[in-house]
Amino acid sequence: MDLPENNSQQQPVNDNPPDGSGKTPAVQVNASEESFAFNDLHDHANGNTPSNLDFILDIPLEITVELGRTKMMIHDLLKLGQGSVIELSKPAGDTLEILANNRLIAKGDVVVMNDKYGIRLTEVISTVERLEKLK
Repeated sequence: MDLPENNSQQQPVNDNPPDGSGKTPAVQVNASEESFAFNDLHDHANGNTPSNLDFILDIPLEITVELGRTKMMIHDLLKLGQGSVIELSKPAGDTLEILANNRLIAKGDVVVMNDKYGIRLTEVISTVERLEKLK
């Protein structure tokens, strides 16, 4: 199989700078000046999604509602049995945290609907606040 001949000339790489300093000289790159405009995320904090995000709207997320947390020693964990009560750090009546892929997105209260638990959202973390926490 014959390969087409490449007529472009390759410049040899010179590892030794001409000044003898031992440092590789900086390379200057001429880039065309283009300006880019980004959409303002503040406009979408009210729940409207920009049309260029439509392609990700069907990606599944893991939603977690956190009732509370606690720490315990392994010794105490091994003592647990049916009927044991684990005390949580969050006070009764406090709002629960709603997480999407382990990131706080909202807070809410427990409700019962058709014999199932649900969460009534009392506070939704704004898009701007969520993006700030990523930094």
